[in-house]
Amino acid sequence: MTTVTIPPAKGDYQVGREWREGDPFHWKEIHSRFTWHGTGKVNMAYECVDRHVAEGKGDKTALHFLSEGEETTYTYAELQREVNRWARVLQQNGVKKGDFVFVFLPKHPFCHIAMLAAIKLGAVVGPLFEAFMEEAVKDRINDCEGEYLITDHSFLDRVIPEDIPSLKTIFVTDKQDGEYISITKEAEKETPEFETVWVDLEDGLNIHYTSGSTGKPKGIIHAHRNMIQQYQTGRWVLDLHESDVYWCTAHPGWVTGTVYGVFAPLLNGVTTVIHGGRFSAEAWYGVLERAGVTVWYSAPTAFRMLKSQLEGLHKDYDLSNLRHVLSVGEPLNPEVIHWAYKTWGLRIHDTWWMTETGAQLVANLPTRTIKPGSMGRPIPGIKAAVLDEEGRELPANETGHLAIQASWPSMMKEVWKNPEKYNTYFPFGGNWYLAGDLAYMDEDGYIFFQGRSDDMINSSGERIGPFEIESKLMEHPAVKESGVIGKPDDVRGEIVKAYIVLNEGYEGSEELSKDIRGFVKSSLAAHAAPREIAFTAELPKTQISGKVLRRELKKWEKEGVL
Repeated sequence: MTTVTIPPAKGDYQVGREWREGDPFHWKEIHSRFTWHGTGKVNMAYECVDRHVAEGKGDKTALHFLSEGEETTYTYAELQREVNRWARVLQQNGVKKGDFVFVFLPKHPFCHIAMLAAIKLGAVVGPLFEAFMEEAVKDRINDCEGEYLITDHSFLDRVIPEDIPSLKTIFVTDKQDGEYISITKEAEKETPEFETVWVDLEDGLNIHYTSGSTGKPKGIIHAHRNMIQQYQTGRWVLDLHESDVYWCTAHPGWVTGTVYGVFAPLLNGVTTVIHGGRFSAEAWYGVLERAGVTVWYSAPTAFRMLKSQLEGLHKDYDLSNLRHVLSVGEPLNPEVIHWAYKTWGLRIHDTWWMTETGAQLVANLPTRTIKPGSMGRPIPGIKAAVLDEEGRELPANETGHLAIQASWPSMMKEVWKNPEKYNTYFPFGGNWYLAGDLAYMDEDGYIFFQGRSDDMINSSGERIGPFEIESKLMEHPAVKESGVIGKPDDVRGEIVKAYIVLNEGYEGSEELSKDIRGFVKSSLAAHAAPREIAFTAELPKTQISGKVLRRELKKWEKEGVL
């Protein structure tokens, strides 16, 4: 079948000016862009904020927050002062280099300030998704014995201190009095000067937990060296110029929200838009118009939802500033790309990476032709291949394991306290990182995603581990056994579907399904709650170990067994 391609975008793109297709590129070429190249003093927060102030750009808007009934901005100088004050409060309450500081806040400038303040102290920051429930919060903080948490009073009912024995101090962003330290109230008393705690490029920067098909989520540690690739992909893939107004719709609790919602735009000195409300087509188009967004990074689910709205809705909004649109998190459907090109007159540039890789590795660069359905080609400085089961490179158009040649600047530093898990990513002697994705590469080097080699569920760009959901389901009194899979969905990519064997005395019903769904939602998160539940007398299992065969459940779903 012939692919209808979309020609390269027209415009003054930085990758086009600074790199020629086919030319070699090495990450060391851009070390001189950072102050540490000359001083030897390393800290991500300094490069994100203080560097710009020192270069005379303190009056430039760093953050632009929009929410229903609230709008505020911070210049780089104002952001520097706030980060310094918060860092002083944290330091005075015991936070030091190497400590784990978790941030559990909504999409708001306070989330950025909290993360940067912890990093400026040399601490390792752990952003938590705002919709996490108590068990998800507890599991993540307990895993690395986190001692400090910055949160909001409205989130405290999901933080149970007695279940988190390592937790020493809780800071809240409200100014009201209470049993916890008001970091905003205390910060007002502090001077806006702070001596940055310098670190090494290999020192820990942040921890994100990524779900797997077995076991609880694993803690992925990244290092300060990540800034090299995060800066450069912000420059070449996102095409961030200092004049840009940039909006990444992901929450910092997800790795996209941290890397491309906080770090990359600030490293590149642009204005970052933060939207505090929920999704609606009118609200999102309104943000694009009000903030004058020029570069927009979102997920296929959002684009599919916009596509499903009333035809011509976009014409009610001034989108004339928007020039560059990108997607991440799940495969981007060709029909959405063609719809956007026809409707907005703009290409959506798909990108591919994951928590473990720390930054974009494969992308549709603005200077390249887009083949809709492809995630693009490896970016400069990255070599990708498709391998067979023995680690041999496959010829064009043959499906195998997507692999990236090690290493690159943003590659994970470690899997927290789990070197065995880390080694599983490099099964062929450490030369290749295996992503767990099945794909093929065509004769032009474009990569086409074909599915997961494990049982991960990708719903609305969020990776969901079935084991964690199955474990929670088993705690419900009605559930005897469970098996969880991802069911294809036109809007979300996949939805969570659970097959459940009931305990004696219970009968399947819509009422029971609703109760089970609410049980999972209240303990883990809304996106983890099964959208569909099928009750069955038994589950398919392996003969020896009795492990539930999810591939058989997927077959059931495909064949309409239940």
